[in-house]
Amino acid sequence: MDKIIMFIGLFILSIGACKKPPIQNGDESLEDIPYNPTTYQVQSPPGLPQMEMPTTNLMTTQGIKLGRFLFYDPILSRDSSISCGSCHKIEKAFTDGRATALGIEGKIGTRSSMSLINVGYFWKQNRQNNFMWDGKFATLEEQALAPIEHPLEMDFTWDEIIVRLKRHPHYPKLFREAFGIQYKSGITKELAAKAIAQFERTLNSADSRYDQTEGPAKIPFEYLSEQELRGLQLFLGDTDGSAPTKDGECAHCHTFTQNKSLFARNDFSNNGLDSTQSLNGFVDNGLGDIISDATANGKFREVTLRNIGLTAPYMHDGRFATLEEVLDHYATGGHPSPNLDNILETAPDLKSLTQTEKGDIIAFLHTLTDSSYFNKAEWKTPFDQANPWE
Repeated sequence: MDKIIMFIGLFILSIGACKKPPIQNGDESLEDIPYNPTTYQVQSPPGLPQMEMPTTNLMTTQGIKLGRFLFYDPILSRDSSISCGSCHKIEKAFTDGRATALGIEGKIGTRSSMSLINVGYFWKQNRQNNFMWDGKFATLEEQALAPIEHPLEMDFTWDEIIVRLKRHPHYPKLFREAFGIQYKSGITKELAAKAIAQFERTLNSADSRYDQTEGPAKIPFEYLSEQELRGLQLFLGDTDGSAPTKDGECAHCHTFTQNKSLFARNDFSNNGLDSTQSLNGFVDNGLGDIISDATANGKFREVTLRNIGLTAPYMHDGRFATLEEVLDHYATGGHPSPNLDNILETAPDLKSLTQTEKGDIIAFLHTLTDSSYFNKAEWKTPFDQANPWE
């Protein structure tokens, strides 16, 4: 009788073994880890529009958690020395304070690290050129893949990163919880990019002193000083036929619609950084190279002015150290080129701005600074915690 019971036990165990494939080449089942994703709905800060979301990467709290770890983990760089967070620091509105980005081994990039604050709002579903200074990527997911293999950034390969992630003591579990993969072999660069993009879509900010107002027609003086109000009026220009008569033309590219504003037109333009008589004479062609159109050479993304006081130096190559230098540049009308933005050539008020008026505009721009998120634990690196993986 005992032999029969033993035989039955061994038979049951053999059936169980058939249901769960053996470990092969480092692959193993993750099905014992619960997969219960929690849907996450982005709540737009008051004053911002509703964020459009791709249906191919629905957000969950588990996906955001994984994305946050990957964003701050130097494991994604060849020598494990830098992470996404190295070039996107929370206290600098997720920029790095450098003219151009710094990669592994001190490699110097060619462009400035762009702010990630409110980055999710700049996606247009049917447009191919949504992200980066030159519009190279259509989605945040595509953009998240690129720095890894860029020779001046992380200088690694996704194949090697996937090996690291599969062998990691914690990442397989996080991928399982976020995306429901059944085996370690289910970890892919596409899922990693989706997670990073989910985290980036949570980095939304609109709690500046300006946001405590009710729009230009009802701005209470207790929130903005007289200088800041003058700057706002110059920023808007003569929109209603009243004083001031001068128009600083700022709202031309940094669109303003009452409080519901990202302070960015979400477009590309040539703002007169280079002087050239030919469309092929630009130092950096920007959008033109991406869409293979010489008429777009020298055009770059018009950035949001929210938190602009935190993101110096300015322009795609960081050539201007201060907002004062930026205003001085625009007041000259920019350097001549065949496709210079028309507003720089036809705006007499812009060229006649006094130093005082420039100072007023800059004072207003500083009211767009939101530092309230500096202490948001969910935006900071998890690796500063005593037990980050718990």
